Amino acid sequence: MDKRKRDDDGDGAPAKQSRMEDEEEPDTWVMPEHATEIRGPTFVVHPSDPSPISVNFDATRNRIILHSLDKDSSPLLDRVPTEVSQVWVVTRVAGSPTINLRTGTGEGKFMSCDKHGLVSADREARGPEEEWTPVLLPDGMVAFQNVYENYLSVDEVAGGSLQLRGDSEEVGFRERFWVKIQSKYKKEAHEEKKKREGVTELTVIDEAETNRVHQAWGAGRSIVSKDDKKELKRARKEGRLAEALLDRRSKLKSDRFC
Repeated sequence: MDKRKRDDDGDGAPAKQSRMEDEEEPDTWVMPEHATEIRGPTFVVHPSDPSPISVNFDATRNRIILHSLDKDSSPLLDRVPTEVSQVWVVTRVAGSPTINLRTGTGEGKFMSCDKHGLVSADREARGPEEEWTPVLLPDGMVAFQNVYENYLSVDEVAGGSLQLRGDSEEVGFRERFWVKIQSKYKKEAHEEKKKREGVTELTVIDEAETNRVHQAWGAGRSIVSKDDKKELKRARKEGRLAEALLDRRSKLKSDRFC
């Protein structure tokens, strides 16, 4: 047997990779494969030129800042947060694809965007303007859409400084971010997906059984094939013959003793 085949799991993904993911430390920073996996502590980076930047929150000035990562020479996708100001805590809105991004430092303020595209993190309560829909792109990057159906972007302002805006109508380079989450939250999302799929499968089976019973009883008859009808007809005929023979035997016995 080909060793590569033995190392593959059911859907073709290498089993070795699956084992490595299972053996990862819970706090290991990993890339999400689905938008639903973006939850818990989250690291958001933009591949700006000439230096990539991380989306930070400055608790002292109570504002979002874009922090240059040029001091780190490692590949961008290998980088992880080195300070709490670089971490956002993502919570998901129940029954909705939207998320909230709360600061990981300070008093825990929510990232919001108003109708003019101004992005801030100074609100303690969450509402529609604090909701974001993460969109996982084919290359693995993420775009964040706000309640006004516009996208979060990195914008260059006067003096060459950068800031976040939320009024882009399309996804281009400025609207694409790399996102990292912790391994334990990715696994948590997988477990939730398995449970949902299990419930769906049971529901489908139950519906099929209900339909079968309804066809047999609700309509007052069973829906069977021609061959089944022949078998039923033959059985009924044989049953009537057996009943006639029994009746005849009973009558003979009765006449004998009279």
